[in-house]
Amino acid sequence: MKEHRIGIIMNGVTGRMGTNQHLLRSIKAIIDQGGIRLNDDEVIMPDPILVGRSASKLAALAKRAGLPEDRISTDLDAILANPKNIIYFDSTLTGQRPAGVRKAIKAGKHIYCEKPTATTSAEALALYNEVTAAGLKNGVVQDKLWLPGLLKLKYLIDTGFFGEILSVRGEFGYWVFTGEYEKLQRPSWNYRKEDDGGIIVDMLCHWQYVIQNLFGEIKSLTCLGATHIPERWDEEGKKYKCTADDSAYATFELKNGVICHFNSSWSVRVNREDLLTLQVDGTKGSAVAGLRDCKAQSLAATPRCVWNPDIDSPINYKEGWTRVPSNDTYDNAFKVQWELFLKHVVKNDPFPWSLLQGAKGVQLAELGLQSWAERRWLDVPNLG
Repeated sequence: MKEHRIGIIMNGVTGRMGTNQHLLRSIKAIIDQGGIRLNDDEVIMPDPILVGRSASKLAALAKRAGLPEDRISTDLDAILANPKNIIYFDSTLTGQRPAGVRKAIKAGKHIYCEKPTATTSAEALALYNEVTAAGLKNGVVQDKLWLPGLLKLKYLIDTGFFGEILSVRGEFGYWVFTGEYEKLQRPSWNYRKEDDGGIIVDMLCHWQYVIQNLFGEIKSLTCLGATHIPERWDEEGKKYKCTADDSAYATFELKNGVICHFNSSWSVRVNREDLLTLQVDGTKGSAVAGLRDCKAQSLAATPRCVWNPDIDSPINYKEGWTRVPSNDTYDNAFKVQWELFLKHVVKNDPFPWSLLQGAKGVQLAELGLQSWAERRWLDVPNLG
């Protein structure tokens, strides 16, 4: 059997997301399953090398992932010079990402990276233009597209369940502890604007690709941000001032007339069925999707709602919704996209989630911040 052994430079995977989703649940999982089988005669086998600043952290992580001791390095330039390493993956801090990506482009590596791809849409678009001019394959992580709940929602859309889609309501978030009494679940830089933190920058990149791939192109938006919690405590227990937004309330008007409203917050307690829920309402039916589950209600099953505040409701509204069945086996969303990108590199399979799509996400976040600052609606220019 022919084995396509692909050297993957993984820069910045000692962080929470890089370790769990990209290394352990994606690349290691692909290795553990015997690679990606293309056919009876070919398989793709990832060969990751971990790059970062701390040799001790890299060594501990390599051991945890079952990688050989020599598959770590603190010298990015030396690793880029090795022709066996053909893919560069970047999960570093957003502000550092363009420098690493540009080094990798110069070294002739295919590029796959986390979002946001840069701190400004101009630089994000420049990265796309540079990697395209170099003739290199490229992609950005857009993991939520492969969540089971959203795949079930897309099935309903594709089969015409909704009729004409009217609106989408997204609720995302949870309570992130301040660090004063409890251990914080997110790094402290998330709440400092000077370190590229803020939920608008983080989540509007997600909402851009979710909306575009499921519901349509965004025409315009309005966004209100807030820093509800003004002070937090960092990883060393030191109090600091929060300079970035921890909540965002955004409305998007699509070119096809659909209205999408997304609330995103790290200062909200969960009283819903999942950390993310999307309610889609259409003329023929509605659905509510979470990360893994999806429920639907058709027009024929819709009850006649009559409100009487003097008595308890005679209708249990939740009983009128039916779970969309799991007719497929759902793998980790990050792993699914990694497999698609590796097939793109090796066999030139289609991969539409390029750095251009990453630039669109940065653009939407940028416009969200501008809308908040100027307190007005803004049109979304076409990036291509």
